[in-house]
Amino acid sequence: MPKIGVVGIPKGWSTLRLLDALEERTGYRLCIDMAEVRLDLDTGKAFCRGTDLTSLDAVIVKKIAPSYSPDALDRMEILRFLHQGGVPVFSNPDSMFRLIDRLSGTAVLRLGGIPMPPTVVTEDIEEAAETVARFGRAVFKPLYSSKARGMTVIEDTAEAREEIADYKAAGNQVMYIQKLVSHAGGHKDLGVSFLGGKYLATYARQGSGTSWDTTTRTGGRYVPHTPSDAIIELARKAQGLFPGMAFTCVDVVETPDGAAIYEVSAFGGFRGLLDACGLDAAGAYADYVLENIR
Repeated sequence: MPKIGVVGIPKGWSTLRLLDALEERTGYRLCIDMAEVRLDLDTGKAFCRGTDLTSLDAVIVKKIAPSYSPDALDRMEILRFLHQGGVPVFSNPDSMFRLIDRLSGTAVLRLGGIPMPPTVVTEDIEEAAETVARFGRAVFKPLYSSKARGMTVIEDTAEAREEIADYKAAGNQVMYIQKLVSHAGGHKDLGVSFLGGKYLATYARQGSGTSWDTTTRTGGRYVPHTPSDAIIELARKAQGLFPGMAFTCVDVVETPDGAAIYEVSAFGGFRGLLDACGLDAAGAYADYVLENIR
């Protein structure tokens, strides 16, 4: 039977789901914590707790690190080295690399003609203040984050410049500023999911009403949703700009002016599909990888 390793968080819920699915199908279980990986450039081999990763039949990347940072890009380079050396890595490390950095992923989406909420990137506090004045309310997003961690809403008030300066001083040299858009049809956004480029299902993150964002961290919940064909095709186009994405979720917001894309996920989540749609994404992902390496 094939030996497939999972890059993830050793006790993470999604990592464990994927490990269970693979072990059930192959009898083999290996969690790869990138903090424990050693890459030997002379021999072209990489090891994790004594296991030669170049001996594996495939590697699935469920989560590269507990939180996103530039360090995650260095970890991705190790996986790119493995992939180019002949070990199939799901998803393609080149595409995941572009998606870990919010600015890099956004540039690909906008160059590809994908509609997004109005967005400005600058290092200048005065430029940022003028952007906030133009937007009225703006979300300042760290370049490396997930589930709205580190994001801050700044409004056009007398304190805006001071708030912007504090945000920049907190380690956000490059400020990614996005207009806080209105949601059509309730305070929710959509997770449109794909496996091997084929549409799987869509769930919605329903906001709690107590926070500007809809994440489960602030009381949001996953609910079923049936999107229009137009939204599915828009999300399909967005994820297609990142070749080789095996499993991903496209974050879509429906606004009064039409649908827009927030981002394409580098890894994609299993919880929303399970809770809202009853879909075992871990099992489907395991089956997809096994089929593709046969």
